[in-house]
Amino acid sequence: MRTPTEIRRVGSPAELREIARLARVIWHRHYPGIITRAQIEYMLALGYAPEVMRRELARGVVYERALVDGRLAGFAAWGPPGVGRDLELHKLYVTAEHRRHGLARRLLERARTAAAGGGQRAVVLAVNKRNRPALRAYRRLGFRVREPVVREIGDGFLCNDYRMELPVPPRPARESRRETSSSTR
Repeated sequence: MRTPTEIRRVGSPAELREIARLARVIWHRHYPGIITRAQIEYMLALGYAPEVMRRELARGVVYERALVDGRLAGFAAWGPPGVGRDLELHKLYVTAEHRRHGLARRLLERARTAAAGGGQRAVVLAVNKRNRPALRAYRRLGFRVREPVVREIGDGFLCNDYRMELPVPPRPARESRRETSSSTR
């Protein structure tokens, strides 16, 4: 039997707090061995504090939640749509128990649709070079490595990432409203 799943846009501070709690669980299960616990805590504060996410929403970043049986099973954040050549995928996480069920693909397709609607050419994201499971997953989703990137994020921490991209198909040209006639004179 298929589990009822839905994707919903974040609409309240309570939903942002729920994302922050889930991010903490996912990061502490997934990132030890890839980055230090101190960097995990720093990055959670940098990207998942509810006030940080509220500011992102205010500047046009889109947050969506994947719900399974009404419970949060994953989330994504991207944008703002229509700004720049590429749409930045800031966050895409699914709980371990809900991976490989298509949730990440569904969230990603919504970001890709937003990119296409905004005339952007690719969805881009940064993935830690040591995060082999994520690199494999993104490649399966159609991403390719664009370039390596090393950047300082503060407090003495570095991100040693690959910048990855997923091309966005161009929007189809609008069909002409003029009808052609095949009549002869």
